[in-house]
Parts: sequence; C-alpha cells; structure tokens
Amino acid sequence: MMSIEQLYTIYTKYPDVQTDSRNIKSGELYFALTGENFNGNFFAMEALDKGAPFVIIDDPSFKISDRCILVNDTLQCLQSLARYHREQFKIPFIAVTGSNGKTTTKELITSVLSTTYKTYATIGNLNNHIGVPLTILKIRKDAEMAIIEMGANHQKEIESYCAIASPTHALITNCGKAHLEGFGGLEGVRKAKGELYDFIREVKGTIFRNVDLDYLESMAAGIDKQITYGSGNAQYTGMPIMNGPYSGAAILSASNECTIQTQLVGEYNFSNIMAAFAIGREMNVPVNSIKAAMEVYAPDNSRSQLISEGSNTLILDAYNANPTSMAAAILNFAKSDYLNKVVIIGAMKELGIESIEEHQKIISLLKQHNWNEVVLVGGDFEKVRHDYIYFNDSVRAHDWFQSNPFKNTAFLIKGSRAFQMEKVIGK
Repeated sequence: MMSIEQLYTIYTKYPDVQTDSRNIKSGELYFALTGENFNGNFFAMEALDKGAPFVIIDDPSFKISDRCILVNDTLQCLQSLARYHREQFKIPFIAVTGSNGKTTTKELITSVLSTTYKTYATIGNLNNHIGVPLTILKIRKDAEMAIIEMGANHQKEIESYCAIASPTHALITNCGKAHLEGFGGLEGVRKAKGELYDFIREVKGTIFRNVDLDYLESMAAGIDKQITYGSGNAQYTGMPIMNGPYSGAAILSASNECTIQTQLVGEYNFSNIMAAFAIGREMNVPVNSIKAAMEVYAPDNSRSQLISEGSNTLILDAYNANPTSMAAAILNFAKSDYLNKVVIIGAMKELGIESIEEHQKIISLLKQHNWNEVVLVGGDFEKVRHDYIYFNDSVRAHDWFQSNPFKNTAFLIKGSRAFQMEKVIGK
C-alpha cells in the first residue's frame, strides 16, 4: 500500500481533487468514495478516460492500471491526506460551527479577511466528512488565512473534523434546536458543538464568543484566550440597526466606532455581523475595510435573500430550517413594516420524537400574529392542528402561488432543504 507521504507527493503535482466522476476534469485526482447507494470504484476507468492522472480506489478488482492507487479505505485516505496537507501550514485556521447562521457567518468572515489576506474558505456548505477534507485540500501554498465550516448531526462529528483541520481559532454561532434526533435533545446539541471548544481548550487556541448567549460562557470554561462580542459587556460591542428589512450593526466599542448596513435580511443576523467584525479586527483588518466588505456582500444561496418581483417582495430563506431559525424568521417578519404579509413555510426535519411538538409550537407562534395568508408545506405540518392552507409539496404550493395574482405583498418563504421551498416561487 502507498503511504500518505508518497500519495502527498503525487498530490503536490496534481492538487485538484474530485470525488464525483461526472465532474472529472483533466489533471484531477479521483477518489472513488463508496456509500450506501453508490460505489465510486465502478467509475475508475471513466475517470482515467476523462484525464485523471491517478485514481484512488479501495477495491482490488478495479485495479486496471498502474494509475489506480489501491488503499484500504478511500474516505479515510482522503481525510488522512487532508490532515497531512493541513500540517504543512502555520497560518490561522478558523473553524465555524453552530445550529444557525454558520454559513452566513463564514461568508462574512471570508469577505472581511479577503480584503487583507489570501484567504481560503469552505465553498457553499461543504461542511461534512467529505466536504471538510476537500476544503482543506483546496488550500494552496499562498494561503494566509483558512476558514473551515463544520456541520454536524450527531455526537463526535465535530471532534473528527477537528482532528483533520486542527483549528487554531473557533467560533460557535449558537446552539439551537437543530438535528435533535441525532443529537438527543438540546443538551446533546451543546455537547456536540462543544467538541470544538474541547479541541481549542486542549491546544490552547482562541475562541470568539457571543456574550449574548449565556450558555456559551459555561461551555467555554477553561479556555484562556476568549475574544468576546455582542450587545452586552464585550470587547467588541454593538447594537442592531435595521434599514427596512436589512440588518446592520452600530459598532460602539472604542476606536472601532462605525455603522455597518448589510444586504442580509433579518435582525437575527446582528450576531453574525458582530462575529465577523470581531474576527476582522483581531486579525488587524482595518475598520473601513471590514465595513466595506460586509456592506457589499450579497447572499445568493437562498439564505436571507430579498427578491423584488413587480410590486411584491420575497424573503427567500429556504436553505434550511429548524425550530430556532424558523421562529426567528417568523418573528422578524411579523415585526416588519410590510402592509400585506404571506407566510409560506415548509416542515422541519430531523427532530425525532420532538417533531410534532415543535411543529405545533410554530403553529402557535403563527397564530399570535396577523397574516394575509399562511401556507404550510409537507412533513409533520400535516399531523398538527391548524386552520391554514396545506400542501404536500412545494410543487403544489407553487401552483397555488401562480394562481393567486398577489400585488403589493411581502412573502416569507422558509423550510428545510428536503422541501425545496425555492420551487414555490419558481427558483
């Protein structure tokens, strides 16, 4: 078997890595990953034909060429190669996790640090057991900063990512009601996210902590290097400001005073803005550069997007949903100044035995406010008590949306990824 050191020598010559044979480009190394419903070994020949200089396989029956590198387990090999690559760098590696806001926060941090440093970051939400090593392997020798987003839906997952990425800095955005089925309740969420703090505590790294979330203080006990931010007593203090639906922050801490007005929808983005500001300043990015970077950033991935269509306004936040983020979006929409409001929300996933209760809580929250219409889509919304319009899927909701010629109306569109709520408006 080839050693990781030997494989790394090959990787330095061919530093582009692909795990999907359909997307292979000439010069890319192909890792033939396997799973419950796929076996990448079957596509080794296809990858070679498309120009892969080498393919990494874990089934000897597919070793059809000297360019097929046989390993015990291709996923473990991919992760080990990423870990070895990580060890070549002496730069800040900032890990970001949390139940809500981690991708938006990661994008803001990336925008801020990129003004001053050569920065590499997780693309999109490639934040799982495959995405984390692929992100690390995309980092080149000119890197000055690296930002690694870490998602999780069960215990010990964050711990495993830390073993690969070895973060020097860490940020937990929050611990909310997400993936309750896999984590075993809210305390399980905090324990799992806290694995990032555990690693930082061990390596004596630095965390960025939101003082507005009391539980993060207790979770961070024993970590010496803590940079704090938020609306309370912190090193970087601010207050939320709103320009219509758009979120912003007035930074109040000494020598950092400024006003930042972003293109992010919802006051709940205040903490994300403050996190990016704190990290930027700690990394010596000038205040004006931070302000400019965050104000120019525009989400385009169905996360807090504001879309204008004729006289109507669409708030598209359809990438994911859990009880915490769903409630925040509804409350923010309820407080908005729009005259006519329609809520179209998809069900939430991975809530386990608490799913029915959490969906019923959302119904109770909706009943506390006045809406022109409420449309519920899919999942456990079918199993709870309500008097609202209900459809099994987003396609039928789209038909309803198309058949109702709304004017001068604002829409909140949110739901778990499984329900593809962007299809309601034809996106």
